[in-house]
Amino acid sequence: MDLMGRDSILQLRDMLQAAEPQDDSSDEEPTANQPMAKMGPADVGPKKKAEKSALPPTAPKPPTKDIWDEEEVATGAEYEDVLDPRPQPEYDVVFKQAVTSEDMFLQMGNKNLSSASCEDMVVKIKLPGHKSSEVELDVTDKFLDCRTPKYKLGLHLPHPVDSKNGRAQWVQDQETLVVTLRMVRDLDFINF
Repeated sequence: MDLMGRDSILQLRDMLQAAEPQDDSSDEEPTANQPMAKMGPADVGPKKKAEKSALPPTAPKPPTKDIWDEEEVATGAEYEDVLDPRPQPEYDVVFKQAVTSEDMFLQMGNKNLSSASCEDMVVKIKLPGHKSSEVELDVTDKFLDCRTPKYKLGLHLPHPVDSKNGRAQWVQDQETLVVTLRMVRDLDFINF
């Protein structure tokens, strides 16, 4: 038997060896002078060093004269113009997923028919009578703003998106702007 195994057995023997009981009543708790009274599950094995806290202490924010915090202002509120008479164009929001033959026929992946398995959000905006040069498009993580001389669309997106890596395409024969955005959700690592 190696030295480590022998020491472990000796430590176990010392831990389990109790002082002689003073009386035979088994329903009483061990008293403080008995070795088992001082031990718990955390006392088995080598002693661990105290771990430092994983989160650094947060520094207090410096006082400012701001009326609202950034979190309190609704996303896209700067685009909402109640005095703007332009109508909202027709639009569709469609979810898109990349599907392979294993997903379709063998159902080997975690994909299903729900929007939780979709990677992209496609927004199709119909802008009749316009050219691509007349379209102004601004996309943030939770808001899409599309403006032309005749139309205005301020759309709060149903899921957060990666606004830096989106793709917009103008379909000339349909006079439609197609915006494809990669969704960024908290539980995407489970669905994919």
